[in-house]
Amino acid sequence: MRAAAYVRMSTDHQRYSTENQLDTIRRFAAARDIEIVRVYEDAGKSGLNLEGRDAFQRLLSDVERSAADFGTILVYDVSRWGRFQNADHGAHLEFMCYRADIVVHYCAEQFENDGSIGSNLLKTVKRVMAGEYSRELSVKVFAGQCRLVEKGFRQGGMAGYGLRRLLIDEHGEPKAELAIGERKSLQTERVILVPGPLDEVETVRRIYRLFVEKGIQESEIATSLNRDGIVTNLGRPWTRGTVHQVLTSPKYIGDNVFNRVSFKLKMRRVVNAPEHWVRARAVFTPIVDAATFERAARIVEDRSRRLTDADLLDLLRSLLLEQGALSCLVIDEHEDMPSSSVYRSRFGSLLRAYHLVGYNPRRDYRYVEINRRLRAMHPDVVALVVDGLRNAGGEVQVDPHTGLLDVNGEFTASVVVARCGETQGGSPRWRIRLDTGLVPDITVAVRMDRINVSPLDYYLLPRLDMAEHRLRLGESNGLSLDSYRFETLDFFFSLAARALFEEAA
Repeated sequence: MRAAAYVRMSTDHQRYSTENQLDTIRRFAAARDIEIVRVYEDAGKSGLNLEGRDAFQRLLSDVERSAADFGTILVYDVSRWGRFQNADHGAHLEFMCYRADIVVHYCAEQFENDGSIGSNLLKTVKRVMAGEYSRELSVKVFAGQCRLVEKGFRQGGMAGYGLRRLLIDEHGEPKAELAIGERKSLQTERVILVPGPLDEVETVRRIYRLFVEKGIQESEIATSLNRDGIVTNLGRPWTRGTVHQVLTSPKYIGDNVFNRVSFKLKMRRVVNAPEHWVRARAVFTPIVDAATFERAARIVEDRSRRLTDADLLDLLRSLLLEQGALSCLVIDEHEDMPSSSVYRSRFGSLLRAYHLVGYNPRRDYRYVEINRRLRAMHPDVVALVVDGLRNAGGEVQVDPHTGLLDVNGEFTASVVVARCGETQGGSPRWRIRLDTGLVPDITVAVRMDRINVSPLDYYLLPRLDMAEHRLRLGESNGLSLDSYRFETLDFFFSLAARALFEEAA
């Protein structure tokens, strides 16, 4: 018999490493005179759904297209097939194989998958147990995160304007300030928020004074800050939305808030009501006093409370007629509109509010603003790359029309910034277009993080090895692409370095 082996490893236990799985599968095959002709491997992939499991999807595609040159699929155990929260999901995928006359065997299980009553019962129990394991693990992880939040430790996310992330060791001693995009490296390390530079702290207090004491609205405050040449922590001009974020974020009074939005078990994103937030009060050094913050919160709340649900929907209809489309950004940046958070809290979600005014968005229009911001960021990224190459000792010429980099007269490079998007299941995806017109020797692809604020990592893509002009990347992409992935651009900069002949000898 000819068989295909499927192996999957997430990050839960070493015993599930792909090598250990294959070793068990090969012993199972040898004992039954089965020849393994193909191996499908998903490394570092969750089994909660099919998103990101490219090898598993190829396996199913081969089965459905009758392109499989094997009659058996060997899997380590039921959990490697998947930890689906609905046990019928895993059963359905196995039935697809059965319908194509392909049998699935679970090599490490204590039952033979022979279709008997006992086998089917045990298999169903195992599927439920596999899904329950992920659910229990999710509960434990969430409880651990909540404990850390209550102790005053920051759980992900940017610090925000006027604040900085400080790395501390297990004894609470400061180690270093983390820049945008930097993360802790040790499990025992923790992150807290501390006040940032004095000028930023004073700007935050100025925003609260203008809003609370003088009654100036967010858009006017943004205009005032931009007029004075003050930019946000991302180096961008202030807008009504960014000012509103400062006025409504409890971290400025030292509160640590978690679980505003949840995405448990990769099922669906949920915007949680305030009563479900995990909040630790006064655990960070505040830069705004609590009384001022509460006054600002009451102003924002009263401003929306005066409007009935019908009033809010009428405003939303008017905005739709004016703009032709609705989005969080469109609502937040309009002068005479309540913030998008008001619509979320009043109607449960923005999508429900859209439906009530007869608007059915076919796509998320936030990408327009994200693309605009990334286009503005691109010249700065190119400048950083050029500086790094020159600091390494290279000579760099930049084409003023195309932006193509000529390094030492030896190779050319192009810099692209890849926006992070999401699939319907919430998995991140990056699309990279290689410039076929300029034909650079190396394309430096900067992958942005999930909120498209700072670089996540870098791909150095040589033209000779790229068969496709468009790439679609996930979190992990296999050796064929991830071998070109780097955490920093130091390796790329080293390509421009020069050494004397005596040193090289």
